[in-house]
Amino acid sequence: MTLPIKKLGSEVAKGFLGVFFDIDDTFTTGGRIPACAFDALWRLKECGMKVVPITGRPAGWCDHIARMWPVDGVVGENGAFYFWLDEKEKKLKKTFLDSEKVRDDNRKRLRHIGEEILAEIPGTAIASDQLYREADLAVDYCEDVDPLNTTDVEEICRIFRRHGATCKVSSIHVNGWFGSYDKLGMTKMFVRERWKMDLDDSREHFLFCGDSPNDEPMFEYFPHSAGVRNVLHFVDQMKCLPEFVAGRDGGEGFAEIMEVIFERRSDRDGWPAA
Repeated sequence: MTLPIKKLGSEVAKGFLGVFFDIDDTFTTGGRIPACAFDALWRLKECGMKVVPITGRPAGWCDHIARMWPVDGVVGENGAFYFWLDEKEKKLKKTFLDSEKVRDDNRKRLRHIGEEILAEIPGTAIASDQLYREADLAVDYCEDVDPLNTTDVEEICRIFRRHGATCKVSSIHVNGWFGSYDKLGMTKMFVRERWKMDLDDSREHFLFCGDSPNDEPMFEYFPHSAGVRNVLHFVDQMKCLPEFVAGRDGGEGFAEIMEVIFERRSDRDGWPAA
């Protein structure tokens, strides 16, 4: 059963080492990052928490995020890679699961699938951020197009699967790719390679925040997870819901979740009063 975020206990919050979070409609509201969400991110980072966005957004965006945001790194394109900024060398470092040749071959195959989807399902469009992608195809079903119905979204998924591709539905896109990787697998790889930790042994010390069905594996994996209020729109489509839910949508909900963490941890050294 999903509980209000206010039910998060102090001892649990005090045990957190960091926060993983989705971006679209979790950290954003209506496609924009509200000031309260970005402020909460800075506060987390300044207090020594590890912060890593886990997103379906493209490599081009993740390049910017890793360089410009107060984060320890970013997992992008639903687990195809992670990027991080080497503070000592002042250089962006990139780790991809597949080689450039494999990614290039897969992009050609995905291009044909995209043409098929556009021909068979009126109203769809290739996502406006596709040019910045390295490993997947994003089909827009409600970001820059009039929202498609559930039947059309399911048909997009069927076309991807018919060609042997993996696909996930986010709050704005249907993402498809070749390979068995996912957000969770790359998150584990990031933690192992960057922090020398086994996430399986330490997952109770991290909170995951999300908003949609493609976050479901993360909700299931992490003992402590939180959804912004708009996750409730997808209740009928999900088997694993977050442990907690905010009272507000999107970025304001993210800020609300973080504010609860600040309140619960305010007596720790170095933490600001709520």
